[in-house]
Amino acid sequence: MRKFKENILKFLIYLSAIFTVGTLAIIVGYIFTKGVGKLNLHFLISDYSSSGDGGILPMIVSTVYMVGVSIAIATPIGILAAIYMQEYAKQGKLVKAIRFATESLAGIPSIIYGLFGGIFFVTVLKLSFSILSGALTVAIIILPLIIRTTEEALKTVPRSYREASLALGSTKFQTLYKVVLPSAVPGILSGIILSVGRVIGESAAIFLTAGTVAQMPSGIFDSARTLTVHAYLLTKESGDIQTAAALGIVLIFIVLTLNTIAKTIAKKLNKANY
Repeated sequence: MRKFKENILKFLIYLSAIFTVGTLAIIVGYIFTKGVGKLNLHFLISDYSSSGDGGILPMIVSTVYMVGVSIAIATPIGILAAIYMQEYAKQGKLVKAIRFATESLAGIPSIIYGLFGGIFFVTVLKLSFSILSGALTVAIIILPLIIRTTEEALKTVPRSYREASLALGSTKFQTLYKVVLPSAVPGILSGIILSVGRVIGESAAIFLTAGTVAQMPSGIFDSARTLTVHAYLLTKESGDIQTAAALGIVLIFIVLTLNTIAKTIAKKLNKANY
């Protein structure tokens, strides 16, 4: 009976794995089948044209702007908040309130963030539809992810590291800066890369805050159209599934490249620490 139950459990595990991988393969395969014919060098490096023969370079640049600004805003705030909760704060009501707030932020739909950003950043602060408005909104969206992953990374650092550093006469800040954070960097980096993927895939919040201007942005105060917003508009307005699928292929390659880079850096940092 015990062997039978074990086999049933293994079967369910393998079935779940096959279902997950199969679903991913179907989705990616469909996107590649529909969009690979549209991909070429002209499509990637030329300016956009409403006639349909232009490229997506302005959208790629806008996406890079959006990722860079939002990560630059959210990363220091998220890491410092996690350090405070894990290393300095007493596990009391304040820390519980902060954790509850971050968990609540993680569960809010992105369209609500978009509405908030459209009202507060675009209208109240008068930043208008711009990359900065979109980046500030998306930075709020990814804050819970950065805080949680940083906390978990700090928890993985053995307490003996801290005790040994303090025993040698280091201050708490020196221990944190020279011992704890270097050991936690691979986990923190993983959270940042996941956040980058979230920013790249975001559309609703950016649509309501950054606008839809399909031109090359000259700075963060210009309205812009990211790759995901462009794919949405192409599908909605003209029904151009082929171009939207080609954009999906570009996004997949961007995310895969970032994940590969992150894993390579994390492995090198792990080797350097041990």
